[in-house]
Amino acid sequence: MESKDKTISGFSKLSKTGKIKWIVKTFFKEPDTVMSELMSYWHSNEEQQKILDNFSENTISNFPMPFGVAPNFVIDGHPYCVPMVIEESSVVAAASSAAKFWMTRGGFKTEVLATKKLGQVHFKWSGDTYKLNYHFESIKKKLLEEAFPLTESMVKRGGGIMDIELIDLTDQEPHLYQLLASFETCDSMGANFINTCLEQFGQSLTHFFKESDQFAKEEEEVEIVMSILSNYTPECLVRAWVECPVSELGEFPNGMTGESFAEKFKLAVRIAEIDPYRATTHNKGIYNGVDSVVIATGNDFRAIEACGHTYAAKDGTYSSLSHCEIKDGQFKFWLDLPLAIGTVGGLTSLHPIAKRSLELLDDPDANKLMRIIAATGLAQNFSALRSLITTGIQKGHMKMHLQNILNQLKANQSEQLAAIEHFSEEIVSFSAVKSFLEKIRLG
Repeated sequence: MESKDKTISGFSKLSKTGKIKWIVKTFFKEPDTVMSELMSYWHSNEEQQKILDNFSENTISNFPMPFGVAPNFVIDGHPYCVPMVIEESSVVAAASSAAKFWMTRGGFKTEVLATKKLGQVHFKWSGDTYKLNYHFESIKKKLLEEAFPLTESMVKRGGGIMDIELIDLTDQEPHLYQLLASFETCDSMGANFINTCLEQFGQSLTHFFKESDQFAKEEEEVEIVMSILSNYTPECLVRAWVECPVSELGEFPNGMTGESFAEKFKLAVRIAEIDPYRATTHNKGIYNGVDSVVIATGNDFRAIEACGHTYAAKDGTYSSLSHCEIKDGQFKFWLDLPLAIGTVGGLTSLHPIAKRSLELLDDPDANKLMRIIAATGLAQNFSALRSLITTGIQKGHMKMHLQNILNQLKANQSEQLAAIEHFSEEIVSFSAVKSFLEKIRLG
């Protein structure tokens, strides 16, 4: 039997329906069934679907994700119901549990430490480094002047270009230099604004070398390698913390006292500070909370994760993003998190659910959203560590996962009720649930 040709020319020019028809006929055994299924996830509102289609390329359907909420967050004295988009069982429940725990112990406190964002223009020049440094103030002046039409609107909102530095990289790569520019982008994430400014810097730099009296007569020409923002923003930083007297922590499962809990919790955090293997999983738990709010509000979780993991290795070894101390009978747990996010522009303004998420949070500015996201990440981390050092992570996680297993095994309603009752005191695993269902189906 001759195999199908699984390549195509001009795919992007096909209509949406045409794309689906080619895909299902080429890659699936039941094309009509698959086509119907893919189309069933289209938004019933055509205008909304057009908006979703334009977020990406070659779109053929939508990929639904659960949109949940974690109530009872008290952050800087204000109550919030936090929107969370995530597919992993127990994350929303864990965040809600931590929010409720700290609600009666002072809530979450936050502080935005800095909001600087960065961009780079990498260029090559084989001339005299001393001369380049000597004339850099003149170069910077030209860069700022020619970028002003692009920055004028942002400046009126209190933002703009903060500074431009010349970085000499010739000791690592011959003739290589960098313009390191810092920006304040107010309530927007600012990626397009920053990249537009950087590309203008590249053009202005090229013109300066060609036209200025200091460089025009030289044979060496500047070569722009690339102009792009950096997703590493160590000075766009927010701190979130919780604290209370150890005596007010209460009691925990298996008769664990607040004092024992605090000491064991502190040790668990310390392990994540010194062991990169543990730190990776530890920080992943923080991002379970962070990413879910970032996605819900239409921000870029990939950039935020990349930045956070780089920040976790800033001292040369990958380490915990959160920290804990017990001092003078006071328990304190905190994290510092780099967060470059926005509340205007991009998907935050276009995605229908992202707009509702921001409305649910009382339409925060970027500063306040940084605080909310950091507090959610800390809450998630607290709940995970609390489970690890008391009941173990699997008891709560697999209880939440039970429903997914039952759905996968196509359990009917009566079977689901029986399984939920049976596994209220039993360890949940796929094989155990499968075995239980087989027994009750045999009667």
